[in-house]
Order: sequence, then C-alpha cells, then structure tokens
Amino acid sequence: MLIRHVRAFIAVANNSNFTKAAEEMFMTQSSVSKIVKSLEDDLGVQLFYRNPSIELTDSGKEFYKQAIHILSLIDALPNEIQSITELKKGQIKIGIPPIIGASFFPQIIGEFKAIYPNIDIVLIEVGSKKIEEKLEKAELDIGIICSYPKNIEDYNTIEYVNSPLMLGLSSDNPLSKKDLIKYKDLKNESFILFQEDFSLYDFIIKRCLQNSFEPNVTCNSSQRDFIIEMVAAKLGVTFLPEIICSQINRDRVCFKPLEDPKIFLNLLMVWRKNRYLSFASREFLKFSASKIGIDLSF
Repeated sequence: MLIRHVRAFIAVANNSNFTKAAEEMFMTQSSVSKIVKSLEDDLGVQLFYRNPSIELTDSGKEFYKQAIHILSLIDALPNEIQSITELKKGQIKIGIPPIIGASFFPQIIGEFKAIYPNIDIVLIEVGSKKIEEKLEKAELDIGIICSYPKNIEDYNTIEYVNSPLMLGLSSDNPLSKKDLIKYKDLKNESFILFQEDFSLYDFIIKRCLQNSFEPNVTCNSSQRDFIIEMVAAKLGVTFLPEIICSQINRDRVCFKPLEDPKIFLNLLMVWRKNRYLSFASREFLKFSASKIGIDLSF
C-alpha cells in the first residue's frame, strides 16, 4: 500500500466521483479505479458502493477515518523532523549515580534546559554497573559512571572528575586522630557503603581483602545524606571522594586520607560507540564537554 494510493482513495471519497478524483490527483480515471480496486483486494473488503452513486461502505468509512489520520501524520513529518534537527524538541535518557552525579550535573542540566527548554531530559538514578547494562541494551543514551567501563573499547568517554576516596568517620572515632588511615586500621570497623551496583563498592571490598580482612558491611545506601547521618551517629565509617567531602559540614564527621595506592573516583560521561545518537544527545554531549574545555564534534 503506497501513500499515493491512500491519497487517491481519499480523493474519491471526498468527491464521491472517480473522474473528479482523477483530475485532482492528475491521473487518469482508469488509474484511480485500479488503485481503489487494488486497495479493496489487499484489505479483503469493499470500500465503495458504486451503483448508482459512489458512497463509502461501513468498512470504507473506517478506512477513511484511519487514512486521514495516517496522512496527517505523514504530512506533519517534515515539520517534526525539522524541529528535531533544529533541537526544538527531543528526549535524552541519562543514567546517573545518585550519590555522585547529583553533586556535579544539576547546573549543567539546568543551563542546557535554559537554552533548549523543549528537550526532555530523563534521569535514571542507578549505580554505575546498572548504567553500563542499560547502555548495552540501548535503554540509555548517555551514562555518568564512577569508573572506567569494563569494555572500554566499546565506549566514548569524557572524564569530568578524578578524585581520591577519603575515609569518613565520626569525630569521636579514635582513628580521627590519625593523619593517614591504613586499610588494616579498619579491620574492626563497621562499613556503611554505597549499594553493590556502584563500581566503587567492588574496589573498596577488594582493597580490604588485599589487606587480609573481609569488611563488616552493616549498611548499604544510595543516599549520601543518609550515609553521612549514619556515620555521624557513630554507626560506622564510609568512603567518599575528596571532591565531595569538601562540600560536607564537618562538625560531626571528619575525613581522613587513605594510604596508597589510592582508590579514585573517575567520574565519566560515556556513550556507546557505533550506535546512533539523537541530535539532542549530541548537543548535550558537546555542551557538557565545553564546560570542561573540550571541543567535541560529531
């Protein structure tokens, strides 16, 4: 079924006459008749009563209603496509880790929305592991993750932050008197950590095992404020990147550097190679990259 066939059908229905429809379509009457007969054969129904006048059958009336709707969508396509390419509309799905990403990207998103108010930005708050999974399944356009992806050759990356983890602990904890914390010092501490789908979780556990102990993880959370309150209540210690520690009130919680080799938060914006990116996604990536002095082009 071709678009011109649908237009020919509508012309016949509007004029109740094959000759007038043919004139309107700049076709011969026999061509229009053949088109309508072909549509009827394809659909397996009669669309017009032909004796003595031309009238729509019940099936024809339903087909007419749907055909008008279909053509309205087709006729609107050029304007819709122009709106998308000119960034007047669009949608970007971004995966963002709730503990980390909220500290860095609201301002960028706000500035972008001020320029492109009709582009919808959908934020999916999950850990870095889940973000990678969703990128692989094309459920996200862009991901913000806390360490380099496992299959890095499949991704384009922009690094925003490279910040070492520090130990967060109650000001009353005896370890708060130390200038440098060794992992073996933490053997008898309770750990309050990110959820297990955060990539930094694995690095912390691995470092403890390398120091001959399995950490006692008493709580997992994706909410930074909750973690800080738990630490302040002397329920355990936590690990946060230095760049975030500087934003936290230190009246009840203090932060200490950890021994080398350090674990780093590498906050990255990533997207899959060899996968289509919408105009809106490309513009957001270029805009975000420009904020850290990177000239990104597609």
